[in-house]
Amino acid sequence: MAKSTKASWNGFSLKPRKEMPEGLWLSCPSCKAMLFKKSLDENLSVCPDCQYHFRIDGPTRVNHLIDEGSFEEICPDLSSSDPLSFVWGDKSYRDRIRVNPEQLAAHEAMLAGKAFIRGRGVMLAVMNFSFLGGSMGMVVGEKFCRAIDRAIEETLPFVCVSCSGGARMHEGLVALQQMAKTSAALARYDQANGLYLSILTDPTTGGVAASFSMLGDIIIAEPKALIGFAGPRVIQQTIKIELPEGFQTSEFLLEHGFIDMIVHRKDLRSEIGRLIDYFGK
Repeated sequence: MAKSTKASWNGFSLKPRKEMPEGLWLSCPSCKAMLFKKSLDENLSVCPDCQYHFRIDGPTRVNHLIDEGSFEEICPDLSSSDPLSFVWGDKSYRDRIRVNPEQLAAHEAMLAGKAFIRGRGVMLAVMNFSFLGGSMGMVVGEKFCRAIDRAIEETLPFVCVSCSGGARMHEGLVALQQMAKTSAALARYDQANGLYLSILTDPTTGGVAASFSMLGDIIIAEPKALIGFAGPRVIQQTIKIELPEGFQTSEFLLEHGFIDMIVHRKDLRSEIGRLIDYFGK
């Protein structure tokens, strides 16, 4: 009699499943749709379902705006002198701002340089929220002012993209001084008949909102960006009254005359080019 053989398992593998790499999918904070990261990046980090504008870092923003390969950064190696010898947690401020350039394309809260946007030469300053929340310290102020000086020297329009949590507390009064310093630089630029386009993204708050971001000849905002000095929660807890719906959003500020227009991220390059042509710059 022939020996019977046991049928082999031909169903699902019993081996442990491989873990899915992190970061492949994101949940939209607005509509909760699951988004494939690569597709989201190709859509300029804007949700295709509800048009929610994700926050993006400074280098990514530069690449979105400029003509490819045209950005020439100025003073990339500036770093803070740590005026207060500030320490929090188990690290000093100096240690926290010491970043390996190979790990992060921008090692301060602002990138500045000359570029072309749709063939128009500009001086461009872009805040980098990935570095200490885009906070404004002495380096941000210095880069901003050097960019203004170059714009005056070369008779170029100046475009600044703000994305910041405000002045950097780790530098104390030195950081607050940058509000006056940048505003004075813009006054010189205005006397030189320059064109300043200020672009506000989510969030634009604190000392940045109270200084150079709101001083543009034309102020543009991305949709639904948070814009204001103190956040709505802080204001509501302080004055103890219910705030209007949509308070401190781009749409609220446009309705009340604080900004000039709201522009979708995909249209920013075209709008900047159109405005430069309109003003003859």
